[in-house]
Amino acid sequence: MDPVQVLTIEVGSTITKVNGFARDGRDGFRHLAQGFAPTSVAAGDVGIGVREAVADLEGRFGRPVGSPETFVNSSAAGGLRMTVHGLTKSMTARAAQEASLGAGAIVKQVTAGPLDDYDLEEIREIAPNMILLAGGVDYGEKGIVLRNAERIAALGLAVPVVYAGNVALQRPIRQIFGEAGIELLLAENVFPDVDILNIQPLRRQIHDLFSRHIIHAPGMATFAGLTRWGILPTPGAVLRGAELFAEGMGDCLVFDVGGATTDVHSVTDGSLEFAPKLVEPEPRAKRTVEGDLGVYVNAHHIMDTCGTDAWRDRLLDLQALPATERERELTRWLCARAVEVGTRRHAGAVTDLYTPTGRKQIVKGKDLTAVKWVVATGGALTRVPGAAECLRAICTGAGTHLLPPPEARILMDRDYLFSALGTLAQAYPDDVKTTFRRWAESEP
Repeated sequence: MDPVQVLTIEVGSTITKVNGFARDGRDGFRHLAQGFAPTSVAAGDVGIGVREAVADLEGRFGRPVGSPETFVNSSAAGGLRMTVHGLTKSMTARAAQEASLGAGAIVKQVTAGPLDDYDLEEIREIAPNMILLAGGVDYGEKGIVLRNAERIAALGLAVPVVYAGNVALQRPIRQIFGEAGIELLLAENVFPDVDILNIQPLRRQIHDLFSRHIIHAPGMATFAGLTRWGILPTPGAVLRGAELFAEGMGDCLVFDVGGATTDVHSVTDGSLEFAPKLVEPEPRAKRTVEGDLGVYVNAHHIMDTCGTDAWRDRLLDLQALPATERERELTRWLCARAVEVGTRRHAGAVTDLYTPTGRKQIVKGKDLTAVKWVVATGGALTRVPGAAECLRAICTGAGTHLLPPPEARILMDRDYLFSALGTLAQAYPDDVKTTFRRWAESEP
């Protein structure tokens, strides 16, 4: 039996998961064993849950794991609360929000244009872990962005500010926050020119800030010494896994339907048919978080959105871990609705625009018609019978919404390895791509 050469640790908000892998030469990573335990934030030390999860893995594996190379991702500190402030809603504010969500941050406020007193009061109430300031194409508008910087600095909040706007303003922005004694991080402009998105440098900055923030979870500082790769936000790990999956197997759409939220990740440039009709650029790798679409904590929100009286009466059967067929049937229905609504919110829509020269079609949002794979990872969607049919139901192609085509293939990540492999991609991107390819090709 091969030893565990690589260990991934995922400290979630409720469950801690560990996975043991062997590096298998030209075949990438081979999954050896998995362990689980409740996350022990309430006990004042997340290390307790990690040790219990490792012990569970060792019990299933049949031997100690020793001292393998270790990688960590986490969402145990509740995510990185951010406020985002740009110049225009359709450009820099939206681009900054896309970068933040893709990095695993929780965006609590988005503003466009000059900050007013109500905006500033809301920032104080949110008490963000970081503030993102953007605005203006390179060498474009300056006045509003500078004034926003001055007003944010005057708040005196002891949190870092990331500036990812007009490059011509970096020097005065640095001076404003330096004089206020506020830490400033600089990233490349998220919108350096019209119709050009540049979000990867900002995502890297947010990842770095997350690693610094997450160690404040009780006991998490211990793990900073276990890995030389830092602590990656779990949603960012899933998105990175999706990017590598797409590189190896083709464009993909990835769902994580949980008890409280539904996360949707897509990696695609869309089709040639709809590209000329896009009115706003979209990132190739995109993540949306639907905080009202959960199959347990937020099941009533799904019912309010699309439930019938008959299904509302069935909420009495709701269980976190459904055991009877009736309970599973309800969870399957909730999963299907979460996927359906989450997909429509994530996908682009085709609409008519009336101009002086007549009517023309435009597209706003993400074109999913070139997606080749639809993947379920983690949560209820990989556990409930019939989940594959929930994914198949949204593969209807182009209509009012630009959805995956009927021929898209369905893949169930039943062992929830997407985030683990995305975390390993920090060091072994080629091995991860090989692993995804082998895994997908083995599916019927």
